[in-house]
Amino acid sequence: MAENELAEWAKGIAAKPYGERIYTITRVLTEQTVFRICSIRAEGVEHLATAPPVIVAPVHRSNLDSLIVGTLGRRRLPTLAKESLFKVKPVGWWIAGLGAIPLDRDAADREATSAAREILDSGKPLMVFPEGTRQTGDTIGELFDGTSWIAAKTGAAIVPVGIAGTEEALPPGAKYPRRTNVGVVVRPPIEMPEGRVPRSGLTKITDQLRSELQFAMDRANELRA
Repeated sequence: MAENELAEWAKGIAAKPYGERIYTITRVLTEQTVFRICSIRAEGVEHLATAPPVIVAPVHRSNLDSLIVGTLGRRRLPTLAKESLFKVKPVGWWIAGLGAIPLDRDAADREATSAAREILDSGKPLMVFPEGTRQTGDTIGELFDGTSWIAAKTGAAIVPVGIAGTEEALPPGAKYPRRTNVGVVVRPPIEMPEGRVPRSGLTKITDQLRSELQFAMDRANELRA
């Protein structure tokens, strides 16, 4: 299946009534498994209900991150996922139901940003990991302006989310989560200024996002202690 056909197939799954049911089933299963194995301590969860257009921007330390954030927010959070995940049909069907859109990581950045803008313009929230791929440790490194650029182009607010403990709970290569405390801190949304945002403005927003993510990460570590 060609990339564009795969994307349309995924969108079709998400749009069907059972697409929403896939999310509901996943949320319940996450509550009954992950939330019981990992002691989740969270604050600021009400900010996950920020009305669209909104980008929910968590740190990324584990494959558990999106499941935890999506469950706490109690709504589907479409995101861009690597295309290879959709090649195994049962897995592809499941994540498509969660709202994921396949993305060729070797493709140009404009294809990713175009797909992200399409989700936001349709009135849906979007989950973006500003750090890109999974990172290690508690320090938020340098961020690119991609998340800020999408937010500025669509007028979307950015909700920073710090998550501590998931790297320990499900490190790379692990098949099952381990018992540990997990802290989740959701910060108030970063609102976009009106009108065109210059490059210097994007850098300022990105710096603010990095600062908020670091604050949230530090506080999340305090919660799980």
